Amino acid sequence: MRKPAENVEIFKRRRKKIIEKLNGAALIVAAHPEQVRNDDVHHFYRQDSNMYYLTGFEEPESFLLIRPDQKPETVMFVREKNIERETWDGFRFGPEGTKNEFLIDAVYSIDKFEEKAIELLKGFEEIYYRLFKNPDADARLQKVLTALKRAQGRTGYGLLTIKDADLFLGEFRLKKDEDDLANQRRACQISSDAHVAAMKFVKPGVSERQVQAVISHEFHMNGAARVGYPYIIASGSNATTLHYNFNDQVCKNGDLLLIDAGAEYNYYSGDITRTFPVNGKFSSAQKKVYQGVLNIQKEIIAMIKPGLYFKDLHKIGEDRLTDLMFELGLLCGKKEDAMKANEHRKYYPHGIGHWLGMDVHDAGLYFIKGEPRPIEAGMCFTVEPGLYIPADDKSAPEELRGIGVRIEDNIVVTANGCDNLTVGAPKEIDAIEKLMAQR
Repeated sequence: MRKPAENVEIFKRRRKKIIEKLNGAALIVAAHPEQVRNDDVHHFYRQDSNMYYLTGFEEPESFLLIRPDQKPETVMFVREKNIERETWDGFRFGPEGTKNEFLIDAVYSIDKFEEKAIELLKGFEEIYYRLFKNPDADARLQKVLTALKRAQGRTGYGLLTIKDADLFLGEFRLKKDEDDLANQRRACQISSDAHVAAMKFVKPGVSERQVQAVISHEFHMNGAARVGYPYIIASGSNATTLHYNFNDQVCKNGDLLLIDAGAEYNYYSGDITRTFPVNGKFSSAQKKVYQGVLNIQKEIIAMIKPGLYFKDLHKIGEDRLTDLMFELGLLCGKKEDAMKANEHRKYYPHGIGHWLGMDVHDAGLYFIKGEPRPIEAGMCFTVEPGLYIPADDKSAPEELRGIGVRIEDNIVVTANGCDNLTVGAPKEIDAIEKLMAQR
């Protein structure tokens, strides 16, 4: 019999925290639907992050229902045991196994969702649920809410008010506790080790896809179930495309290679970008761009502490990178005019980073009722300044054309500052060149 991937007490503690903040509302979370790739072949399945966060349960066709201060307080609906289907598709916990192994108060067959949910939601006036994310789940819940309204007649209970469950749960996921951080740190360590392996492997003549294979091997050999997002293995001018993922070109002598790749461990994702020379030695032009970006990244990381605003980190990065553009001869004239005209966006079109956790662009608000929120201890995010100079940019100095550099680390805010979770992947020029000399 399969066992849950993690200590189920972790999920029980999370549910308890959620229940304390529901203020009498019910909560429903649906599993992610399976996606057909072709005919009877499915894409690899990955559970909805919120479902896993609250249960550790990884099967499709399931619902979690939480009813604060009611009995049963936690209810799940899952697929029945089916030996024939398990022979083809793998083990199922079934209702009894789910109740026992995942510490859920009551578990029913998914076929009984519409019937049982009507009974279980009686008396509630509000429900947290994320609409428009899973059409099949939406349709099933619509039947439940419509039937519930009819069953209650003219009692004063109409259709339940639906609030956004993803918005609600995102605030819990945003600030990591020690259970979260144990997984986050491991994901970042696996990701760092894979980037080191790639640096040791890369040389002129290998393909981007071969580099991807080296990283994938390191991920899976060290316990990662999957990647946190599609691999970006971008050599030469491919690195000026932010989300390049063809990964099918040959790495050439004299080019830089930009790798943006992160492992997912127990549903927590690393997200590292490193840029380094294919032949192991930075050219003078590459050094100017790279060191400029690195200095900015290090400056921003050094100032992170509770109380700062994430939007201010972006403004600082944007300001410093614009200075670098002028220094490199990419922009001319007055800085304030260039920024007002968004000329700097040509070479730096993205933000300084994003929340990181169970989703690579993780849940949680950046603004609360229109006002920026301060950074708090336990928040985890990326810091990833970059500079991308298109190969056909005739206005740029010729020696810089086709250079794309991004340097990305994963940061967790502490009580007095921050920790860099991805220091294991070298980013100083001397450290990269020394490591690559060991090939």
